[in-house]
Amino acid sequence: MQLSDHIRNTRREKPILLMTHLVLGYPSFEVNREVIAQMVENGVDLIEMQIPFSEPVADGPVIARACQDSLTGGTRVRQCLEFAAGITATHKIPFLFMTYYNILFKFGVEKFFAEAQRIGITGFIVPDLPPEEGAEFLALADKYNIAPILIYAPTSTDERMRELADHARGFIYCVARRGVTGRQTALTDAVESYLARCRQATDLPLAVGFGIANRADVEYLTGKADIAVIGTATIRLVEEKGPAAVGPFIAGLR
Repeated sequence: MQLSDHIRNTRREKPILLMTHLVLGYPSFEVNREVIAQMVENGVDLIEMQIPFSEPVADGPVIARACQDSLTGGTRVRQCLEFAAGITATHKIPFLFMTYYNILFKFGVEKFFAEAQRIGITGFIVPDLPPEEGAEFLALADKYNIAPILIYAPTSTDERMRELADHARGFIYCVARRGVTGRQTALTDAVESYLARCRQATDLPLAVGFGIANRADVEYLTGKADIAVIGTATIRLVEEKGPAAVGPFIAGLR
């Protein structure tokens, strides 16, 4: 089943879906495994697994530090692939890879797609690769049936949104504000107007992230988007209270 179809089918049962994010190897793969289990058991619908990169330009200080700590601890791409293979075999929800293009380029772009398909990854989020420079990436996404998730921003024009939608599959990731991940987003009329523009530009499901951190944020997005993306909030929670705190937090978001 295509990722977009899965999302639409799941949405028939829920007013809004939840997608969570974690950095692989931070603070360890063992903790990643425990956190993912808690997320799935408490109703997360999709999970975005970030392969750490040394220059994560879209990420704020929390995720950037997590990437650096993971790399310093010895995390390598092959380990991330092996870990993901075990996870997708255990939990039957969609899993996506988020990373930066240099990771794919260094590994071998087609080799990376083939490995991801083999282990059951359903989508890629590569924020530093615009479609104008990603012809090979987009062709391989079609070949290996892995959804290329493209990104809208509040600064995107209506024309640019339509152009991106022509290349995207699965869903559109709508950045809720300017800047990088982590800082709390003020959910105002301007955000509502922006999401209305996003909705007009594509018939793909909409995911909203950057600064979505609590139940009130998720409630605000209900009816305006299809997926609420929780990232930095769960990383902070693990750092402050340990992985056992993730389950109750996720359960309280809807």
